[in-house]
Amino acid sequence: MPLILGLLGSPLPHGNTALLLDRALAGAAEAGCAVERVNVPLLTFEPCMEILHCMTAPECAQFDDLTQFYAKVVAADGIVIATPVMTMGMPGKLKGFLDRFQVFYWAKYGRREPLVPKERRSQRHGLLLAISGLPRGTEPRVFDGVLNSTRAWFDIVDVTAGEELLIDHMDEKRDLAGFPALLEEARAMGQRLGTRACEGRRAPPGG
Repeated sequence: MPLILGLLGSPLPHGNTALLLDRALAGAAEAGCAVERVNVPLLTFEPCMEILHCMTAPECAQFDDLTQFYAKVVAADGIVIATPVMTMGMPGKLKGFLDRFQVFYWAKYGRREPLVPKERRSQRHGLLLAISGLPRGTEPRVFDGVLNSTRAWFDIVDVTAGEELLIDHMDEKRDLAGFPALLEEARAMGQRLGTRACEGRRAPPGG
């Protein structure tokens, strides 16, 4: 069964960002996928310390709560990143999580030995769900930091960047439970991600 991994960057496990992620994962489950939600702020790990062990070895020298997710990211058929915008970027814990995947960067671009098998790279897709308190009319670039980090990370871990649901002006909206159309959009995006994952699993190697 295809696996969709959902990374929650918000420190609120039941907040608006979590609600969006849960809807997207529900859509992926409807498509026939196994889903796993990861509450990143609740994990105990240090940011990348630039030990540089991964320049020459296929593993990170740091061992903590994050270590298990290297294998899970390789196994995933799709990944959803759900995050609020904080200080024009991602919350620190989520950014630290992504930065720890230098082990994938050096394998792919340094040693030319990617950790994700070549035949699976085109079959893995990503989805970004992001919330901003500010309206884009006031700050047009409010999502730029999140977009740049997400797209770079997807490239590093061999996930094709896919759909993006960017919801602004949350300081006025307050509660997404009152905006069923946005929640339905998240569910539909998750379902499409799950459908692509199922199709990728059925595709012949190299297909």
